[in-house]
Amino acid sequence: MASYTLKNLTPQANMGDSERWLSVLAGVGLIALGLNSRRFRSLVLPTGGAMVLRGVSGWCPVNQALGRNTADMEDPEFDSPVASVHRGEGIRVDKTVTVYRPAEDLYRYWRNFENLPRIMRHVDSVTVLDDFRSHWVVQGPAGTHFEWDAEIHNEKENELIAWRSLDGDVNHAGSVRFIPTPTGRGTQVRVELRYEPPAGALGAAIARLFGEEPAQQVTEDLMRFKRVMERVEATSSQTG
Repeated sequence: MASYTLKNLTPQANMGDSERWLSVLAGVGLIALGLNSRRFRSLVLPTGGAMVLRGVSGWCPVNQALGRNTADMEDPEFDSPVASVHRGEGIRVDKTVTVYRPAEDLYRYWRNFENLPRIMRHVDSVTVLDDFRSHWVVQGPAGTHFEWDAEIHNEKENELIAWRSLDGDVNHAGSVRFIPTPTGRGTQVRVELRYEPPAGALGAAIARLFGEEPAQQVTEDLMRFKRVMERVEATSSQTG
């Protein structure tokens, strides 16, 4: 993927290139939305202009208030072999769905990560690199795309898959658990996700404006997973 660097216009620059480009792209998207919609014009035009300025200048007042500097994280001298989310930071998503299939079937399907774009609408592709690492390409708001490498750092066959990002556009960590129901008729699939949205809290707000709210995405993905797996079960029963 081509890489372009924005020039720092202020010595106080505290945003990395990925965060700055997202801010510029989201700002341009908001400006376009405002120019084409009288309803949102008074709200989104100033916000869009501020986001473009923020991305071009490289300085974010929210980052400064939090003591956060993503520009440092992109410095070659910054030693961070695992770019996962620190405890107590980021946004947390916790969703559960009951699927009427055995846990081992659900685990086996999910563990083949190249299946996941079939059930996760915003995931363009997952490329398996080895037994533990994979490369992800995911759609973002306003036509943006993000990429990262992830690794499995904890796994229990038929029970748990836990992962974290290694490098890329979005720092995150998460897990999926497969818990047989007390009746034995199905499996609870529980996804826990913690992530730092590019552009911080403002980026999360813009994502929601464009209909890309992660909690809703996870809910929809789990329901799609349920439909796919239960349909497979129903088809197998009919042919058997």
